[in-house]
Amino acid sequence: MTEHTGSRRPTGGDVLVDVLRRHGVTTVFGVISIHNLPLVEAVDRDLTFVEMRHEAAAVNAADGFARASGGLGVALTSTGTGAGNAAGSMVEALTAGSRVLHITGQIESEFLAPGRPAASRGVIHEFPGQPQMLEAISAYSTTITEAKDVEAELESAIAHVLAAPTGPASVEWPTDLQYLASPDAQRPAPSVSVSTPVADADAVARAADLLRHARRPLLWLGGGAAGADEQIAELAQLLGAGIVTSNSGRGIVAEDVPLVIGNFATTPAVRALLDDADVLLAVGTHFRSNETASYSLSLPENIIQIDVEPTTIGRVYPATVGLVGDAAPTITALLAQLDAVATADEWPRRVTAVREEVRDDLTTYIGGYAEVCTAIRDALPRRSVIARDVTIPSSQWGNRLLPIYERGTNIFPLGGGIGQGLAMGIGAAHARPDAPTLVVAGDGGLSVHLGELASLAGSGAHVIVLVFNDGGYGVLRNMQQKNGFRRSGVDLHTPRFDLLAAAMDIPYRLVRGPGVIADALEAAVNRGGPSFIEVDVEAVDPAPGPFVPPVHVPSGLHSSGLDSSGLDSSGLDSSGLDSSGLDSSGAH
Repeated sequence: MTEHTGSRRPTGGDVLVDVLRRHGVTTVFGVISIHNLPLVEAVDRDLTFVEMRHEAAAVNAADGFARASGGLGVALTSTGTGAGNAAGSMVEALTAGSRVLHITGQIESEFLAPGRPAASRGVIHEFPGQPQMLEAISAYSTTITEAKDVEAELESAIAHVLAAPTGPASVEWPTDLQYLASPDAQRPAPSVSVSTPVADADAVARAADLLRHARRPLLWLGGGAAGADEQIAELAQLLGAGIVTSNSGRGIVAEDVPLVIGNFATTPAVRALLDDADVLLAVGTHFRSNETASYSLSLPENIIQIDVEPTTIGRVYPATVGLVGDAAPTITALLAQLDAVATADEWPRRVTAVREEVRDDLTTYIGGYAEVCTAIRDALPRRSVIARDVTIPSSQWGNRLLPIYERGTNIFPLGGGIGQGLAMGIGAAHARPDAPTLVVAGDGGLSVHLGELASLAGSGAHVIVLVFNDGGYGVLRNMQQKNGFRRSGVDLHTPRFDLLAAAMDIPYRLVRGPGVIADALEAAVNRGGPSFIEVDVEAVDPAPGPFVPPVHVPSGLHSSGLDSSGLDSSGLDSSGLDSSGLDSSGAH
């Protein structure tokens, strides 16, 4: 319990601190306001409060912290507009299933109208529809209505955050109840448990039989496979099975393991491998559109699908056997029944050959970016977080070619929203202060939250901000050019990043042309604290091949959406490949 000494009157902030300590939380991200003063005061006094400049960034930072630590990320925001500012980042946390507790203010409880918003009286700072908004952007939401219920409500929210399938929770807390609540006046918090399904034993036996007789098995890992890394590595080794991943499944098995193909499912070589595979074990994946060429990817006839959410089983591709349960115990149950396997001797060698082929092809295609990719991996420790915003280098090669060795180091906006990478990196850096964090961003994305450079400078966190500057939105330029559109809205006024870094007291380095990036990264890693590296994209040599995201733009020429060249108007052929023969599955 928090000690209350002297004449200081305990508040709900002390209740919050007690609950967070109980769950091992030491760091909270937020924006202070008149609607959370007691909470911020207590957190800043007894824990570590990281001041962010925008509510969206506070939630992104809590999200990055949760992903990098595997624990609970906490964000404090204001009511009304402040809570609305946080909404987009909560959608990202919801999409990713992140363990985020979002606590936001609310007007005084006596003015909260029953049946909001119909009975609203228009109190200043009131947003009558806030509960409905929070419910829409959260896996769980609640409102504190009595001072004595604070601890119970917080514990219930945290239980829902941590239960599989995980996801963010929002708690709105009226300002008067923040002041009136105290640790000594809380009703006993009931034990809250959210049950996790256990896979059916008969289904496990059928799945094990398929795997036992498989000659050419593959695994497909999504984010829901997190926490089952040891079991999956053992199963892949036993079966000699290749591992294909979604973007969020990267690093569950380290990507320097020869059986790991990674996030290359729609490339020609992996398509051929999938065509020849006889059993696919899919673990915790939704088979998202950008990773299956808009669901046109052909998968093996026999699919075993493991997911904790029953509605996911067979939703995109039919499952021969569906196993509803958490990944780790379900795969443990499968391993217990695999006394022998029938994998063809040449299959693991073919998997490894395909792994090398797709990497070599992409390395050649990205030209001078290959030097950057290699330099990043050489400079960073294995447990360094790489937080990638939505930008061409991230989508073209960062999401696939840049090796990831641990899932908690692979942080990116799963929902595809631009501008979230810097704040996610700040949060991740506080989760892993023993290793430098790299933020990969574009000039357009970084400009969405330039103010968070001040948050970074103020925190002193060891974050290297690597900005690829092409003077605007390069991805959208490529789309406009490919589709014959007028170039509009993509050429942005870009700040002088050297002056901006100087204003923030952050060391700055410009990378223009080859032979520079390795030294710049090494210096930033060794320096500690924040660093800023700008890459002049126009000077990347050799010039990389173009990147166009896999977004279908109907041409109007044919009902199929294909023009007479066989390419759809996004520049992708009907198999989801661009004209270079490389797919664009890394895009948001």
